[in-house]
Amino acid sequence: MTAPVVDPVLDPPRSAPLGRLLGAELRWVLRRPRTLVMLALFAAVPVLISIGVALADGSGRGPGLVSAIAGNGLVLPVAALSLALVLLLPLAVSMAAADAIAGESAHGTLRGLLLSPVGRLRLVGMKAFGVMVVATLATLVIAVVGVLAGMIVVGGAEGQLVTLSGTAVGLGDALLRVGLVAIWVIGQLAAIGAVALAISAVTDHPLVVLASVLGGLIVFGVLAAIPSLEWLQPWLLSSGWTAGADALRDPLPLGGMIESSLRALCYVAVGAGLTTYRMLRRDA
Repeated sequence: MTAPVVDPVLDPPRSAPLGRLLGAELRWVLRRPRTLVMLALFAAVPVLISIGVALADGSGRGPGLVSAIAGNGLVLPVAALSLALVLLLPLAVSMAAADAIAGESAHGTLRGLLLSPVGRLRLVGMKAFGVMVVATLATLVIAVVGVLAGMIVVGGAEGQLVTLSGTAVGLGDALLRVGLVAIWVIGQLAAIGAVALAISAVTDHPLVVLASVLGGLIVFGVLAAIPSLEWLQPWLLSSGWTAGADALRDPLPLGGMIESSLRALCYVAVGAGLTTYRMLRRDA
């Protein structure tokens, strides 16, 4: 009996199920020592802030939200997320995006992925999924450890959150506000990850991705600080990053977070479109 003849045109190789591809990407991300070290460092951020506040003997001294943490531990996760969003979280997401495509290209493994029966659109989805896993885990680590450190080390008024408006909300409402800020931060990181993936798709050097993204955020910060360029504010991704503190006000104002989320969505659309266009046209 002769073996059946396979026509590569009529019988293309079957691609792996999407769930298996995402699972492989998830294992690849979580098994990297860099990811584990990064998550440990992020867990240390709220712990160090809580220790610093506790050692300050409740004097309430400190920049911005840090001064509101003393005796009000549930402010800690929001303050830690706000501080980490300035640089640390974008750095983590940029590193993940740089490794996702430019890193694969630098190590010579991207060619095999492009030639494999995965499909380039599915490959882009895999890599975007891996970046979002890093963004979500980093944000959740800071939020969860921040809640625990705030309640254990800093303490508060019987599990209540004293808002910046002077009112007090219960533990359940406070945790919902922390969760809202965490989801909002993940949305901002998705925008950074989309832009970083687009840059990663056009270069073979991961450091170029890091320099471009972090340098761009610094430039955005400088532009936002110039009064004569106030008309640029609606276009700058980082201009709405102070909206996380609105979760500590009563009643809860959502305008700032909604506006910055819509802006982030635009960046996600542009970054995803550029990444897809580049990967579909990229030579193996």
